[in-house]
Amino acid sequence: MTYRTPIADMLLSLNHGGGLLAAIKAGHYNGFDPDFSAAVIEEAGRFASDVLDPLNRTGDQKGVQLANGEVTCAPGWPEAYKRWSEAGWNAVSAPEAYGGQGLPLAVHAMCNEIWSAANIAFGLCPLLTSGAIEALDAHGTEELKQIYLAKLVSGEWTGTMQLTEPQAGTDVGALRTRAEKQADGSYRLYGSKIFITYGDHDMTDNIVHLVLARLPGAPAGTKGITLFLVPKFLVNADGSLGARNDIFASGLEHKLGMHASPTCTMSIGDKDGAVGYLIGEENSGMACMFTMMNQARLNVGIEGVGIAERAYQQALAYAHDRKQGRAIGEKGERSDPIIVHPDVKRNLMLMRGMTAAARSICYATAVAIDISHRASEESVRTKAAARAALLTPLAKAFSTDIANEVAALGVQVHGGMGFIEETGAAQYIRDARILTIYEGTNGIQAVDLVMRKLGADKGAAMTDLLDELSGIVAKVEASNDPAFGTAGLRLHEALNAVERASKWLLEKIATAPNDALAGATPYLRLVASATGGCLLAREALAAQGDEALHNEAARYVALARFFAETIVVQANALERSVIDGADTINNAAAVLAG
Repeated sequence: MTYRTPIADMLLSLNHGGGLLAAIKAGHYNGFDPDFSAAVIEEAGRFASDVLDPLNRTGDQKGVQLANGEVTCAPGWPEAYKRWSEAGWNAVSAPEAYGGQGLPLAVHAMCNEIWSAANIAFGLCPLLTSGAIEALDAHGTEELKQIYLAKLVSGEWTGTMQLTEPQAGTDVGALRTRAEKQADGSYRLYGSKIFITYGDHDMTDNIVHLVLARLPGAPAGTKGITLFLVPKFLVNADGSLGARNDIFASGLEHKLGMHASPTCTMSIGDKDGAVGYLIGEENSGMACMFTMMNQARLNVGIEGVGIAERAYQQALAYAHDRKQGRAIGEKGERSDPIIVHPDVKRNLMLMRGMTAAARSICYATAVAIDISHRASEESVRTKAAARAALLTPLAKAFSTDIANEVAALGVQVHGGMGFIEETGAAQYIRDARILTIYEGTNGIQAVDLVMRKLGADKGAAMTDLLDELSGIVAKVEASNDPAFGTAGLRLHEALNAVERASKWLLEKIATAPNDALAGATPYLRLVASATGGCLLAREALAAQGDEALHNEAARYVALARFFAETIVVQANALERSVIDGADTINNAAAVLAG
């Protein structure tokens, strides 16, 4: 099947679940016309369906090749990338000073969902470039910006992020790649990196690598890390490409999924040293990296939404087409489509509900990041930054967790054919599996949520979020609409569970941090499901009040009710897991002894 952009769902999620219309009304978007969002994603959807979707299967089957230090992408990919960048898609939210369109990040997030749904391995490459643009724009010298930013913004060149080494994954401070300053102010880098996404390819004629390295005498750990720009080809004074730099792909990983995305082992400085240029100040590399952390993690969450949407669309189409068995009460030899069976309906509703909730959380995160940069009042920007920081681990972890769950349910709906590669359902599982790992594992996201985001301000940002969500629940309950069923009650109970769990964790952060850490993952799921359920309810209420969506309102209400009564209803159990599970985890030696 061909991916089709769910335009109505995405716009409802952005405008109401994500809060874009409220932010525009409050004056935080400088006169941005929300109708423009529809025009952008309609065009993006056409490009995705016509150009990117047909290459998804080819890329998975053909993969990438490495020969003589150069990587070749799957057939058709360089041509598709050229068309994509020439159409201006790389520049959607990039700075206008360097050729970007300067559109809100929220609009860019919708585009990223579309690319990920149509062809996630292709869509991954621009996400790395976006990160390079953000870091360089925030911390690069004016000279580096003039040389590199316009090319990155246009998509003529792509970017990478090079952090990981065999002994330095999550523990970035253990990296050993070294840099030596030269008389001309440049640096020479020596070392190796692993797991470098799009570390080399043939889609553009230059690649701008952002590399973390350590200077001689630098402090130990993360305090002694510096960020460098290391181009694949050096750039001459007139802007033309010069000599090949001493940074090469020395290997390609053979992966479970994402076959069309080259994951490279990079050799740096095997000959004379790779020429690099300082970004930011010496020993401030981690600060430079954290500049783009919220957006990078949000983008991975958006990938999860995209792959989940794609898996759902395919499973839904298959369930309408595949005939097996009879509906209860029906007689005769004719088989019915499997969608008549309650368990298949349940699986599809789970897929649809989790995807919609994750989408709304991601869009709400994007809107918060936008406001933190765009609002005129400093107090508003500060509050939005706190909201964005709180939502980011939810966007990354919940969305990528459900991507794996939704993809697995998609295979289940297909039955035996889901286990057969020709249907394509299995690819979504393989491609989604990495999402919970890169850009900070989901366990790290849970730790970040509890120890940094909840603990940093003694729960103030969480209290602010709960107040807003409680307002939504009050409106559901006040509607007295029987179509919502017990959704209002279940959401109210979930918010109470979040409040109690948050209070417990705040106490344990100070007195028994291992107990807090033991409950971090179920806490993230608790907060995400409660937040997602409330945002879906807000969308349903908005659909009821929108004349253009009036005929569709019933399905949004039904979805919000299902999510509340089937998923959010687990809140009390998650709360108990947070509070009661610590002793078992902290005293697990008897079970886990080697």
